Amino acid sequence: MLEFFQHSFNTLSHGFIGYIIPFLFVLTIVVFFHELGHFLVARWNGVKVLTFSLGFGPELAGFNDRHGTRWKISAIPLGGYVKFFGDESEASTPSSAALEGMTADERKGSFHHKRVGQRAAIVAAGPIANFILAIVIFTCLFTFFGKPSTTAKVDSIQAGSAAEKAGFQSGDIIKAIDGKVIGSFSDMQRIVGTKAGEQLAFSVKRGDATVELKGTPELREVKDSFGNVHRLGVLGITRATAAGEVTTERVNPAAAFVLGVKETWFVVDRTIAYIGGVFTGREAADQIGGPMRIAQISGQVATIGLTALIHLAAVLSISIGLLNLFPVPLLDGGHLLFYAVEAVRGRPLSERAQEMGFRIGLGLVLMLMVFATYNDILHLASS
Repeated sequence: MLEFFQHSFNTLSHGFIGYIIPFLFVLTIVVFFHELGHFLVARWNGVKVLTFSLGFGPELAGFNDRHGTRWKISAIPLGGYVKFFGDESEASTPSSAALEGMTADERKGSFHHKRVGQRAAIVAAGPIANFILAIVIFTCLFTFFGKPSTTAKVDSIQAGSAAEKAGFQSGDIIKAIDGKVIGSFSDMQRIVGTKAGEQLAFSVKRGDATVELKGTPELREVKDSFGNVHRLGVLGITRATAAGEVTTERVNPAAAFVLGVKETWFVVDRTIAYIGGVFTGREAADQIGGPMRIAQISGQVATIGLTALIHLAAVLSISIGLLNLFPVPLLDGGHLLFYAVEAVRGRPLSERAQEMGFRIGLGLVLMLMVFATYNDILHLASS
């Protein structure tokens, strides 16, 4: 057991510099825009913002703006928060004693004295900002770098694979799956990868003829170029890309925006499908990672280039936006759940009920962090 943890420590420490700088770059962008969403909508609704912090714990550096907000960088760079006037803690829990003692002017700037719709908008603005950030990043990447494309051609077929059973032949070109037009080999991989165990209808160009085939992708563990294991649906066909076969399609800003929205929705859809699969037993929970996994992936992606790292920031932004929308007290989704109950009841839940909710939420979040860290250690030990 000692050797196990020593190996994990050595694996992380050897790549510390290579991991930590890309990790902080990616996480800082995502957290900043999340908190900026809260901040801007709060300001628009007349709420006084006391603190805008990147990170938790002791302050490393900071300044006060002309509105009295303390902007700061804190020692533990694993998140951030915006603290409003009237908040008792960074989790935006109210202090009843402080709220009751406020003057009429102070209540105008208090978050907890705003209408329930205003409070909900302020809370929802954080995750929404994450989705907007992702769309903007994807749009810029498509606009300035184009869309790489390779024909969905079948060069070889693995023996005994789903593709062989379906009747694919070398030289086939996949034109559509379940009626959806396929523009590239990566488009085909995305659909197949998410449809393990589901029968798909393929429209295939074979010479001058069009052939209709049916195949069911098999769930397999696939290693990427960095050795990370992913569970994906696989047909068992390969594409041998020759020089000049990879083309880059130029995309105008309007089309790039549409592609950016589609890309963001794809990540949202896949994330929700994976989480649902974990609860139904179709997916393994060992793919859930924490800060160490994110740091490792950030370091690996950084070796490809800045563009790939920015793409990762978009994907991480979507993930954090979704996570914060979970109806768990302590997260943004938990606050929104409380506000929905308040809107229905016509009055907020009792202070005791909210306190119990936040304690339960804290417990759930801590358990998730422990589980994710455990997965990270196992992943590092096996790499």
